[in-house]
Amino acid sequence: MSLDLGNEPLVIAGRTFNSRLLVGTGKFSSNEAMRDALRAAEPGLVTVALKRADLTGKGDPFADILDYLEPDRYLVLPNTAGAMNAAEAVRIARLAKAAGLPKWVKLEIHPDPNYLLPDPIETLEAATTLVKEGWAVLPYINADPVLAARLQDVGCATVMPLGSPIGSNRGIETRAQIEIILEQARVPVVVDAGLGAPSQAAEAMELGADAVLVNTAIAVAADPCRMAQAFAAATIAGRAAYETGLATRGLKADATSPLTAFLG
Repeated sequence: MSLDLGNEPLVIAGRTFNSRLLVGTGKFSSNEAMRDALRAAEPGLVTVALKRADLTGKGDPFADILDYLEPDRYLVLPNTAGAMNAAEAVRIARLAKAAGLPKWVKLEIHPDPNYLLPDPIETLEAATTLVKEGWAVLPYINADPVLAARLQDVGCATVMPLGSPIGSNRGIETRAQIEIILEQARVPVVVDAGLGAPSQAAEAMELGADAVLVNTAIAVAADPCRMAQAFAAATIAGRAAYETGLATRGLKADATSPLTAFLG
């Protein structure tokens, strides 16, 4: 976005990003629509599920999403979505590295197909293994402050608590837990999953989240490019409000114009 409010840049694992909006690549009507929406959003980082990508080098026309991603514009973050356990997640990450993708990974393990809620035990196990191998690990988790602390202890580059279930567009239903995670955070906190409106992205940023990750709300919009721009603007505005400091809430009215002097 050309909108510039002087916000601090986002830094993850020593890398600086100009945007605090991260975008996923699923559910778009076509790869071309995805590419155009990403250009409109100007995200710092883009996630791609490797189960949808051709890592063989054989040019599979039904798994050519990597051909439409533009790593000169943003960091391409491999995603282990589809992994049912830690072993599968680690194997997917290693395949991505062998295919030439960055040694960064969005760690996603959700064995329940109905709610896609992340498995905390398998996530911690996989994160521990990958960090020891030198990966920058960005784990998708329930909004669990204890788990977030454990993942930071093992060396994860971020924690990514859900606002609500993936693709639900229900917004931040875990606000109280996210506030605790933010209070205790030693790494960037990315609110991931469930953000269905730009106002919800702004809310997350106003809480103090370091970034948001959005996919479904952009991908299924009637005009994905325009919606991508709306999310980008909301993310910028929400961060500016947080950095500036929101006005305190009051129980009573407080007139914005004085009611004395000229009435006397």
